[in-house]
Amino acid sequence: MSKFEGFYKGINLGGWISQCSEYTKEHYESFICEDDIKTIKSWGFDHVRLPLDYEVILDEKGNFIEGGFSYIDRCIEWCKKNSLNMILDLHKTPGYMFDTNAVPNPDAFFHDAALQDLFVKIWTELASRYASYSSMLAFELLNEIVNPKLEREWNAIASRAIKTIRGIAPDSWIVVGGVDYNSVSAVPGIDVPYDKKTVFTFHCYEPLVFTHQKAPWVKGMTADFEVSYPGSSIEYVREKSALIPQAQHGAVFAKCMDGLKIDEHFFENLFAPAIETSKKTGVPLYCGEYGVIDRAPQEDTVRWLRDIHKALEKHQIGRALWSYKEMDFGLTGSHYDLARKEITASS
Repeated sequence: MSKFEGFYKGINLGGWISQCSEYTKEHYESFICEDDIKTIKSWGFDHVRLPLDYEVILDEKGNFIEGGFSYIDRCIEWCKKNSLNMILDLHKTPGYMFDTNAVPNPDAFFHDAALQDLFVKIWTELASRYASYSSMLAFELLNEIVNPKLEREWNAIASRAIKTIRGIAPDSWIVVGGVDYNSVSAVPGIDVPYDKKTVFTFHCYEPLVFTHQKAPWVKGMTADFEVSYPGSSIEYVREKSALIPQAQHGAVFAKCMDGLKIDEHFFENLFAPAIETSKKTGVPLYCGEYGVIDRAPQEDTVRWLRDIHKALEKHQIGRALWSYKEMDFGLTGSHYDLARKEITASS
């Protein structure tokens, strides 16, 4: 199977210039610094994924903010100095964000030509600025398309963006995911122009009721909701998922998972359709986000990480843990002392 060279073991820099606690210069200047990049390198990672919200680089009138690009620039320079590669992920675009509560009508983006033009405008600018870093920098089109009914619309928008980027940056990796929160089961539905520098990405927080247990932002989740890993059966996980609206879909409900146990083979079965798509197309796979909330038991978190790493490594699928710092998943937190040892040892 094809491999995403140079992007094998990474970590996300969530919360820096995306999903910020505050969109201020003070935050940008302090949340991540070069010492953090040095730490990431010392832990054995080979790349970082940098989520970017459009507000950092684009004002309300549609003009680019030169100072906003400086944070991307410095991350590139820090990564170059420390021999790390980097993925620039557009986490939020005008009119759309995976957190559908954060925008008035998140589905409007998929039908609004003006919003789509802004999306292409952003990528035209990013590709123009950073095409020369193709040896270490990849472009990821957009984070997590939520609505599974918008697959056709997203494929059309993504195809337009890919053609635009490829005309400017012929040698850059382009990373594109599917619908349903970048579900691994949506990979076979990705229908875009691809070449030898294209990557199909997915995110894996399965089972969501385990990785996001007690998460206050998940609708229907309660503060005492608990699920262990490994569990008993897929039926049990589906029953627990039925209590949480956001978990009532996704890869655990795929037919290929029927009758299976939640054990070391869980991820192998979960990834099977995506792996088959990769073999057919020759396009490598990348797991751009995965992780377990800091409210889950540490020992269960370690077991989950061991199992997902085993499956990813067997099929040479690159990965980026969510996330480096804070964000309820921050690897630097004390809750992850056991997990950190597992992750850095496997890195």
